[in-house]
Amino acid sequence: MTWTLPHPMLSTPTPAPELRPGWAAEPKWDGFRALVSVEADRVVLRSRRGTDMLAAFPEIEAGATQLPDQTALDGELVVWNTAGRPAFERLQHRLARRGAAAARAAEEAPAHFVAFDLLRLSGTDTDTTGWPYRRRRAALESVFAARRLSAPWTLCPSTTEADTVREWLTWGSVGLEGGVFKRLDDAYRPGARDGWLKYKVRETTEAIVGAVTGTLAAPRTLLLGRYDASGRLAYVSRTTALPRAEGAAVAGLPGPRGRIRRGRRCHGCSGRR
Repeated sequence: MTWTLPHPMLSTPTPAPELRPGWAAEPKWDGFRALVSVEADRVVLRSRRGTDMLAAFPEIEAGATQLPDQTALDGELVVWNTAGRPAFERLQHRLARRGAAAARAAEEAPAHFVAFDLLRLSGTDTDTTGWPYRRRRAALESVFAARRLSAPWTLCPSTTEADTVREWLTWGSVGLEGGVFKRLDDAYRPGARDGWLKYKVRETTEAIVGAVTGTLAAPRTLLLGRYDASGRLAYVSRTTALPRAEGAAVAGLPGPRGRIRRGRRCHGCSGRR
């Protein structure tokens, strides 16, 4: 019988990055949650919601030859830019690529699978989800060491030291989103939300809405910019997808001269302002 990947274990927000006794912490990267399995030369790469992503990331399929048969991992797909920061937009753009376009994208913006959990281990009779986190983590580290795994595989750090967590949370310059906290004795419970906690680092800043995706009447995301030294509005980031109510509220806000004007482009933005 073919083994199937479980639903991913999920996390709930926590207001403070407190590392409690009996817990471990891991960095939270800006990427796509993904699960991968290898069995009898068949590779499966699935998103958190169950979407097959293998065709978009051929480097993961090629790299699967490094993994022992009957192995499954949980982790995060991340693309790093030349400055060493996660480039989430480049990762997003890769989702639509297939065939030769996906292969070119893998060379230009290679993705890494940052593994943080072990769901199945070669040589065991059953999956490892019933094992406590501390045992799964030790086994995951052993797989990386024994197989000398290299790109696209990356081992996510883990710590039980509060000082280390505090240091991680200062790594905003390298794109660290925050931290995830897990009980050392907790099993991996597919689909559960009551076991892991996530803390997101939040920074407040000001930016100009230079464009939207979707329509002006129903914006899906906002493209943000700041004026550069030459006085041009340069793109800096975009928001996450807006819930319908928030999109409607934004659509009702006044733009330049009372309305958002069409036809002028924000320098570096892919939409209109």
